[in-house]
Amino acid sequence: MRFEWKNIYRGILMGASDVVPGVSGGTIAVVLGIYDRLIDAINGIFSRRWKEQLGFLIPLFIGVGTAIILLSRLIEWLFEHYPAPTKFFFLGLIIGVLPYLYHKADMKHTFKGKHYGLLLIGAVFVASLSFFQAGETEPMQNLTLSSYILLFFSGWLASSAMVLPGISGSFILLIIGVYSTIISGVSNFKLDIIAVVGVGLVIGVVIMSKIVKFFLENYTAGTFAVIIGLVIGSVFVIFPGVPESGVMMAVSVVAFIGGLLAAYLLGRVEYN
Repeated sequence: MRFEWKNIYRGILMGASDVVPGVSGGTIAVVLGIYDRLIDAINGIFSRRWKEQLGFLIPLFIGVGTAIILLSRLIEWLFEHYPAPTKFFFLGLIIGVLPYLYHKADMKHTFKGKHYGLLLIGAVFVASLSFFQAGETEPMQNLTLSSYILLFFSGWLASSAMVLPGISGSFILLIIGVYSTIISGVSNFKLDIIAVVGVGLVIGVVIMSKIVKFFLENYTAGTFAVIIGLVIGSVFVIFPGVPESGVMMAVSVVAFIGGLLAAYLLGRVEYN
């Protein structure tokens, strides 16, 4: 088994983004040029080539887990003290991936009218999530059986969303009202919460990856159209509005440019 150790840094980037409401780890996988490979590897776990897939997935999941555990507090701090610049950075990162998606999907030659229709549907669907009011509350205390069941299915649903570029699993958790509970559980190493949510995450990732693989293999152009639409729609979800102060506006612009530059550099490294 040959491990792809550079997947650790890829996983760290994906894990860090998964902590951010409005940003999808699937989108970062697209930026890194490993989305198709990720879907194939998850599905390949159940094939005769499972050892080969583990060589790809284990370093990636080490990175994801490390980022979620170590960076959850940092992300919380950034969102609490510098929400606008943080969101503008990820906004630049998301917009920066669109040219790579355009070329990967070969839109100029493969897209027809129906594909642009699917793109629009995907964009409108994700953008409409911004109108939902987050049901966020304080972290749950004195968890009961029903609480654990809710956390399990929340992890399942969120991980299904994480596999799809443009749909933020963290934002789904915010809408459900369990985001603070899960982030607090991870930050404070509450093993019961981590275990219950973790099982849900694994099941959701496996099921959704099989669905995505089927559509990528059988309806490639249409699937890419939906994916691009989801990514475009996520721009509206994460956009924080125009900062009120001039200083914060300047910092946000710099952060946005930094996100664009990061997407460009990652694209140059991963796609070339």
